[in-house]
Amino acid sequence: MQIGVEMARAMENKRVFIVDDDEIFRGALQFMLHDEYEAHEVASASLAIEKAKKQPPDLILLSESQIRKQGLGSVAELRAEMPGVKILVVIESADSRYGKECMGAGAHGFIAKPLKVEFVRQKVDAALGRGRGVTIPLTVLNTR
Repeated sequence: MQIGVEMARAMENKRVFIVDDDEIFRGALQFMLHDEYEAHEVASASLAIEKAKKQPPDLILLSESQIRKQGLGSVAELRAEMPGVKILVVIESADSRYGKECMGAGAHGFIAKPLKVEFVRQKVDAALGRGRGVTIPLTVLNTR
């Protein structure tokens, strides 16, 4: 277990599917989440649907490339096959409008590359309703 990970959070066993055909990308995201989540690597949306029959996920991290290959309708298909699942799309660039298009198609949010461990965890926590304390810089508080 890594430093800074609360035992109670690790024990909740929220299941996350990381869906992309790039094994290295899936492995990187799995590594970022493995100590706080039950993270599973899945090579395609269709395989995610099959796997969900035995182990339904709480959240899916779906790559932009998967959606571009299968179309925006794949987001709605995943939600229909897995009621209650949250979907975050990992987009290639924050400058892209594709994340908002995916949200219009039913995704719950998006994460833009480059990915940073703490930011990915914060986005996943927020999507799963697992709030973390907010840190406010002292300069903002106007303390004397």
